[in-house]
Amino acid sequence: MLKEQIKSLSKKYSEEFIQIRHHLHQYPELSYKEFETSKYIQQKLKEIGIDFEVLATTGVVGIIKGKNPDKKVIALRADIDALPIKEQNDVPYRSNNEGVMHACGHDVHTTSLLGAAKILNELKEEWEGTIKLIFQPGEEKNPGGASLMIKEGVLENPKLDSILALHVHPGLEVGKLSFRSGMVMASADEIYITVKGKGGHAAAPHLTSDTILTASQLVVNLQQVVSRFNNPFNPSVLSITSFNGGNTTNVIPSEVKLMGTFRAMDEEWRFKAHDIIKNICKKTGEISGVDMDVEIDVGYPFVVNNAELTNMAKRKAAEFAGEENVEETEMRMGAEDFAFYSHLIPACFFRLGVGNAKNNITSGVHTPTFNIDESAIENGMGIMAWLAVSL
Repeated sequence: MLKEQIKSLSKKYSEEFIQIRHHLHQYPELSYKEFETSKYIQQKLKEIGIDFEVLATTGVVGIIKGKNPDKKVIALRADIDALPIKEQNDVPYRSNNEGVMHACGHDVHTTSLLGAAKILNELKEEWEGTIKLIFQPGEEKNPGGASLMIKEGVLENPKLDSILALHVHPGLEVGKLSFRSGMVMASADEIYITVKGKGGHAAAPHLTSDTILTASQLVVNLQQVVSRFNNPFNPSVLSITSFNGGNTTNVIPSEVKLMGTFRAMDEEWRFKAHDIIKNICKKTGEISGVDMDVEIDVGYPFVVNNAELTNMAKRKAAEFAGEENVEETEMRMGAEDFAFYSHLIPACFFRLGVGNAKNNITSGVHTPTFNIDESAIENGMGIMAWLAVSL
């Protein structure tokens, strides 16, 4: 039985791929600079015997053809970039690249996909269709590696019928999986505001246009965007995350810089909110006699899971892992560039449990102490391979 064969091979190869994860974790690379990571993935695909091509400079796309390869074409996607975080874990495989860390689990995603690739290639006489393996750069940084891969034709030749991806979830115990149909994650746009005015002596504020005070008022005023202009039943977040201006006690600076993020689950509201943000900046500046430069860097759209595909994937996951180990995942205001795929073809983005509360493996993603229970590698490679052949 194919399911049992996949489980057996996942177990057989789990230690090999845990070591692969260690290598990837030790040598993380930032978005769009994943040159050595890309070479390593290419090397592993060659060893397995899988043909591949390189897209978007560091992206790698492999192809495995089963019996009757034209019957269906399913893609499995993993992201390969790391974050600018200094690792604090005391483990033998900690990052060797100072200030760079796989703190979002992309090393786990890449390892799981490589493991699934080995299993699927070994069993290619046992399943039908074609499976495309997408190792994608730049998930953590605009414009998003997914958008670049799409521009270079990753959805074509052969044309994809659907796409799946997993993501580590430290809040979910190892051995468990979680799925959600419909809206899953939010859009994400970056906000950059420069407040410019006449600086001067702090003892004579009447001779200045106080940029610090105006910027402070602006931070407060911008909270109206979500609290007063948005339908309260429509999930949305605006956070100002950086406030920089001045460097001494007795000078009012001529410039203050703000940065932040805007998240939404509705495209119409998303772009309406951009206009509101710009208008609030303009009006606040006019009242205070300062200039406002506002840039909104449009990022990823929201992630939407195809209901039919996701419900089927959830049922198949229950067959593989057991009903008790498959849960409904929560909606999140975090963002993922997998969204670009999900707006073009049927997509399913699901969660892989990597936490272990008993062993104190609970740190969240994007933290310097993030780590996983490594038995999740066996689960990750197994579920990716199973879903690819069973859907």
